[in-house]
Amino acid sequence: MRWIGYCLLAFAACAGNLARAENWPQWRGARIDGISAEKNLPSEWDVDSGKNIAWKLALPGQAGATPVVWGERIFLTSADGNDLLLLCIDTSGKELWRKTVSSGDKSARGDEGNSASPSPITDGKHVWTMMGTGDLACYDFAGNEVWKKDLQKEYGKFKIQFGMTSTPVLDGERLYLQLIHSGGATVIALDKATGKEIWSVTRVSDARDECEHSYASPVMYRDDKLALLITHGADYVIAHNPETGAEVWRCGGLNPKDKYNPTLRFVASPVAVPGLIVVPTAKGGPVVGLKPDGSGDITGKEDQLQWRLGRNTPDVPSPLVHDGLVYLCRESGNLIVLDAKTGEQHYENRTHADRHRASPVYADGKIYLSSRDGTVSVVKAGTKFELLAQNKLKEPLSASPAIADGTIYLRGFNTLYAIKQQAGE
Repeated sequence: MRWIGYCLLAFAACAGNLARAENWPQWRGARIDGISAEKNLPSEWDVDSGKNIAWKLALPGQAGATPVVWGERIFLTSADGNDLLLLCIDTSGKELWRKTVSSGDKSARGDEGNSASPSPITDGKHVWTMMGTGDLACYDFAGNEVWKKDLQKEYGKFKIQFGMTSTPVLDGERLYLQLIHSGGATVIALDKATGKEIWSVTRVSDARDECEHSYASPVMYRDDKLALLITHGADYVIAHNPETGAEVWRCGGLNPKDKYNPTLRFVASPVAVPGLIVVPTAKGGPVVGLKPDGSGDITGKEDQLQWRLGRNTPDVPSPLVHDGLVYLCRESGNLIVLDAKTGEQHYENRTHADRHRASPVYADGKIYLSSRDGTVSVVKAGTKFELLAQNKLKEPLSASPAIADGTIYLRGFNTLYAIKQQAGE
């Protein structure tokens, strides 16, 4: 009986661990919001001593795409010379397969990015990957190609200065894309199983010059009553009916017409949580908190505005909302924390003085902020600034962290790192 009792306790412990384990299927996690439910994650690690480094794997080339994780499989993109690859790696650090999705890699702004910038997406059975070349492909977990299509061939040549870096979003049986550039602006829904178009709509805008270019990714909004596909670019954030693509509402004023900046383009994506959509802009402009239940043109409508921060938007990192707080990581490394209901600022503090391209991630009471020189700052979540640790990878880093099953995955330019709390640490 005692032995049976021990077995039951062990089973309960394992079941609890399994229940807590969470996948990271898209670039901002399971709910596309940068939030992980994982616990017991390290605040500190060290590449030289191996502290809390479970393993590391050399990669064939550069990319800024976030890895995605499902069960024992990790998927990530990479350049390899002129080729653009999708890699499958198991969670012990062994490469299982690689596929050449496309060729014709192009660097963007020197070391800022390349054509492997969009992140993969998975549903546990298949993985989808889009490259900056416009090649979009679906593979099964064994690496067999299911379907592939050339988006530029179907929807027109991309005319965008730094490459098409938008990551598609998977919701249910559909894959949604935004292709917003000077050659046109199209929002698309595809059948995830076949790649066939369900609908496509032209996204109307009066933007001009570089403002026609968007490097942001679409996001989904859901609450108990409402579902919206949110696209961001060309001076507007627009909510679409995900069933038909029809425009539900739009909000402008993000690049004010009376002081129009023709070089302003959106890179940071919105974040959507029940009751609130936080919309960044660019070049130190505003951030707005919108109520989701609008219709028509809601520009300047106070009843649809939750709050407005007049300046200091993140230029590249996307916002994060957790436990009633909005976290904004500026490209300078300054972290701004606002009240999600009122927009009242709790603090602005410097974390690490370097370019920040990755979006912040929340897990285990901590905010993880990754900078371009490989430094990851760990800040305690809450209304008071407390820097818990800073960790250096010693190689460039522009991908956002992925967190799954008690492990933080960091994709450097040369290496994939698995970071896990070690016993006694």
